Amino acid sequence: MSDLPRRAVTRSAKLATLPLGFAGRTALGLGKRIGGKPAELVAQEIQQRTGEQIFKVLGELKGGAMKLGQALSIFEAALPPEIAGPYRATLTKLQDAAPPMPASTVHRVLAEQLGDDWRENFRSFDDKPTAAASIGQVHRAVWHDGRAVAVKIQYPGAGKALLSDFKQLARLGKLFGALLPGLDIKAVLAELRERVEEELDYFKEAEAQHAFAQEFAGDPDFAVPDVIAANEQVLVAEWLDGTPLSRIITDGTKEERDRAGLLLVRFLFCSPARVGMLHADPHPGNYRITPDGRLGVLDFGAVSRLPTGYPPRSAP
Repeated sequence: MSDLPRRAVTRSAKLATLPLGFAGRTALGLGKRIGGKPAELVAQEIQQRTGEQIFKVLGELKGGAMKLGQALSIFEAALPPEIAGPYRATLTKLQDAAPPMPASTVHRVLAEQLGDDWRENFRSFDDKPTAAASIGQVHRAVWHDGRAVAVKIQYPGAGKALLSDFKQLARLGKLFGALLPGLDIKAVLAELRERVEEELDYFKEAEAQHAFAQEFAGDPDFAVPDVIAANEQVLVAEWLDGTPLSRIITDGTKEERDRAGLLLVRFLFCSPARVGMLHADPHPGNYRITPDGRLGVLDFGAVSRLPTGYPPRSAP
């Protein structure tokens, strides 16, 4: 079983199916228009099928490809319901999870990063991940002092896969233009590449998470688990129990959703002034509502550093 489809030829072949599929659908659409089918219906059909293929392929590849899929998923609200509906479930999967690494690979990374005696750091370690995403996955464990911890482990070869993906995805502007007309995909990719390069640096992530944890320690409304240990590809932090924000969104009462939304907005607006940083990866998988009702915040790989707070509002 492959940890991450990172061989250039394999990933390029998968990504190449996207423009080929789009070209085929466009040619078929032209034939339908010549045959008398309304242009608007043909365009809608092409958009729908393109969206289904894009999110399927990007989700399978992890790395930069999946990261782009996660970013594009936030534009779901901008799509017509008849277009977004058929692949809404796929968008949710891109936000929340990806196929996990096998346990043997997890153990190898831990041995490389923490030493052959890595198990001595833990009283117990669960080989089954609790979350898996585009760059790494999280395992629950018990630290040697008895604290419950989350162990974040980076996929081997993730960096090379990311850089390769962004180069190839930049060539697919027309394809994404068909899905989201007016979207400047090159600007999105440039921003993503910059943010993802930061996410690969677990030392930088640990520094940011510790700063947030220190500032929000004891806060009545927000909870940030502190960092316990970090290495190049492994980050150990306090475990945080809670209900995922995605579940609040889908199953919560109106009151629960409203309160969660208010907490999220307050957190995003107050953190630059309090910490000098903005949590820049606000999809639901990074948030929990804790048993005591606070908003728990996870994953500080992507932060925007604003040492003087939000920039002042410019005059109209």
